[in-house]
This record gives sequence, structure tokens and C-alpha cells, in this order.
Amino acid sequence: MSGTSPQQPLAGFVHRQPEDMLRRATAYADEMSCRRTVRDYSPRAVPQAVIEQAVRAAGSAPSGANQQPWHFVAVSNPEIKRRIRTAAEAEEQAFYAHRAPEDWLQALAPLGTDAQKPFLETAPWLIAVFYERHRVGPDGQREKTYYAIDSVGIATGLLITALHHAGLATLTHTPSPMGFLTEILGRPRHERPFVLLVTGYPAEDAQVPAISRRALSEILTVRD
Repeated sequence: MSGTSPQQPLAGFVHRQPEDMLRRATAYADEMSCRRTVRDYSPRAVPQAVIEQAVRAAGSAPSGANQQPWHFVAVSNPEIKRRIRTAAEAEEQAFYAHRAPEDWLQALAPLGTDAQKPFLETAPWLIAVFYERHRVGPDGQREKTYYAIDSVGIATGLLITALHHAGLATLTHTPSPMGFLTEILGRPRHERPFVLLVTGYPAEDAQVPAISRRALSEILTVRD
């Protein structure tokens, strides 16, 4: 049919027996249930190759019309991390002091967060995730993107799980606004920051809030 992309056989898919699927699904759920957002990081170095493979996993995410509207900038340079922290804390200070509604501050209170973000310098890697508001074609003309935010959200989820699976802690940081990331990291104007992902080894004395997750029965409805 005219206009359709060429098709090819599905490769790499492994057909498993139900008991093997359940075992693998349970083991993965158990592994991910240990994932926590970490704010206390060790400066211990993490090989760049680990970050690259985690981003490669993120790049396998489904996307609208297969446009893959994402770009990842991995930062280990101390000076760039310092600039990011300075800009992020300025936005966070304004948020906590003026912009945040009282009910949002009350919701954040049990987590112990504030405008100070030392992890932006301590953690060995920051990964800024950008999405394309639109695309720029070879002729320089603007082209539409489809489901860009949805697609990048899925890719970010894969990135977080890939890093956890590799043995690293993560934190999703979303100062608002985040335009300073576009400037500091030299990204084009048709891209927008989606999230700043902090990753590395947790500090030896790392603390996390004592929270629980909703039970499976609360988040799953089965219609058989």
C-alpha cells in the first residue's frame, strides 16, 4: 500500500511458559519495589558506559508515529553541575517562598524537601531529558510532533528502571520553570526540558522518607 513503511518479521521476542513469565514478573516487581527516590548521594564515580546503556534502554520506548521526540544530556562536568544547581535553587527558592500554593507545600512537608538541592552537585551524573515541541525538517521548516510529552514520559520511566536495575539510585527533579537547562546545556529552542534526573550511588548514611505504596488491590481492577 502506498505510503506505508516496509514491514519485517518480529525478531528477538522470546515465548515463555506461563510459570516462567510469572517467576520473571514477580522477580522484577520485587526488584522495583525496592526503588526509592534518593536525595543523599555519594560522589563515587559511575562509569559513563553504564549511563549510555541506560539511555539506550530509554530510547527503546514507544513513541507517537515512531518520532522518538526525546534527547538526553548526561552531565558529569562539575562546573556545569554547579551552574545547574545555582539556577535550580533560584527557581526553587521562588517556588517555596512565593509560587507554591499552601496545599502543595503541605503535601511536600512529610518528604522534608526545601529549596536547597546539594545532590545536583554531589551526584556523579545528571541526565536532563528534553522533548521536542515540534521538529525542524531538513529544509528548516517546522514539523508537527505527536504525543511528545506522553512518549518522553514513557522513555523516562524506562530510564529510571534501567538505572535502578543497573544498581543506581535516582531522583526526578522538576524545578519550574526549567528553561535554564535549555540555555546551560545548549539545546535548540524547539526542545523543552521534561525532567532533570539525578543518579548515582546513595550515600552510606542516606535517609528516605518512611512512606508506603498502595496495595495491588487498590491500583488494579481486573475485568475477566
